[in-house]
Amino acid sequence: MFEVKEKPKRVERAYLVSVVRRKEDEDLAESLLDELAELTGNLGIGVMGRITARARKAYSRFLLGSGKVKEIIAFAQEAGCDVIIFDNELSPSQQRNWEEESKMLVIDRHEIIIDVFAERARTREAVLQVDLARLEYSLPRLRRAWTHLDRQRGGGVTQRGEGEAQIELDQRMLRTKIATLRKELSEVEKRREVQRGKRVRVPVPAASLVGYTNSGKSTLLNKLTGADVYVADKLFATLDPTSRRLELPSGRPLVLTDTVGFVRNLPHKLVDAFKATLEEAVVADFLLQVIDLSSCEVEEQRETTSKVLEELGAADKPRYLVFNKVDLVEPSQVRALRTRWPDAFFVSALTGEGLDDLLAECDLFLDRTTTECEYLIPHDRYDLVARLRREGALREEDPRDDGVYLRATVTSSLQTLLQPFTVRNGSQVIED
Repeated sequence: MFEVKEKPKRVERAYLVSVVRRKEDEDLAESLLDELAELTGNLGIGVMGRITARARKAYSRFLLGSGKVKEIIAFAQEAGCDVIIFDNELSPSQQRNWEEESKMLVIDRHEIIIDVFAERARTREAVLQVDLARLEYSLPRLRRAWTHLDRQRGGGVTQRGEGEAQIELDQRMLRTKIATLRKELSEVEKRREVQRGKRVRVPVPAASLVGYTNSGKSTLLNKLTGADVYVADKLFATLDPTSRRLELPSGRPLVLTDTVGFVRNLPHKLVDAFKATLEEAVVADFLLQVIDLSSCEVEEQRETTSKVLEELGAADKPRYLVFNKVDLVEPSQVRALRTRWPDAFFVSALTGEGLDDLLAECDLFLDRTTTECEYLIPHDRYDLVARLRREGALREEDPRDDGVYLRATVTSSLQTLLQPFTVRNGSQVIED
């Protein structure tokens, strides 16, 4: 039975490579290499060297010209590296070409991120999601694992040797495994949907903490709710969503959820694999976008988070900017950002600074956006009943002969959708 190819030995020393087309992209490339170095370090791999290489045109075989390829391999060998890691996404053939040329393990940013996720996964759902992403990433790269059989093919083009037959067998087995994982994930998602349904039957609004990995979301959750969520100065320390209840200044309860952190150039396969985890952000009433104020890339982190939220279909969700770690920056920097983002909140999850104002605004938001309403929804519109259960806060549900009666606290958008089925004084309201 085929197993996903493991690294041939424990790799310890890496050489990092980023390929750019234009000189003006070099600063961004250096920033991304810094991030890649942190990701790599999280796996216990030391970074022995790095290079940003410019290629004026696209080279399909190596991304770079032959001269630059030889130069990078020489640098990596001189530094005693056993792996070359590209910040760029490599095609399966490019990965194979580099390994044949360098006689070293060659991987890309996507594989590193998947490995980091694999080390952080704790719950059954997270493990399944990581396994799925890894298998989907590995499927087109199977040929790389069987290059030692290429010489056994023999014969003409139409004759298939042992290597090709084995590849086809393993591809089929891998696709079967992927289908099995998808089925298991679907069952896990259904169970979580049931759990979410139980939660929304209690009239408790929900907010989600979203933002770049290591921005302090888990620390903020702990500070606001008194929770004990694992906190570490590592990328992707939190993979599994954690929900805790807190009391707002008005006495109103709020369910606050910590979600997996975002990162630039997150592999699309991971976005898809973690959709069930990240959709906590989609179903929340509003979002608190946490940004690490001490980072030198505040704007880049804000844009990355916004991009991922757009991919999740949550771009239009009400959102507050929460600049965290004000205790680590100069007051002048805070003043500059306050001028640029006057509606944002500047807090310290560590010291508690600014959190009272943030909680007060959460209260005001719920006052503005939620209303308790009564509905009588016909039996043939069960889709609306399901949506109300999912997005509203149900207080009462009563199946009747002429439909399903529901009393719930709903947002303004949901109220507009359900307007034709509003009940007042025991009678259904018909709008002209």
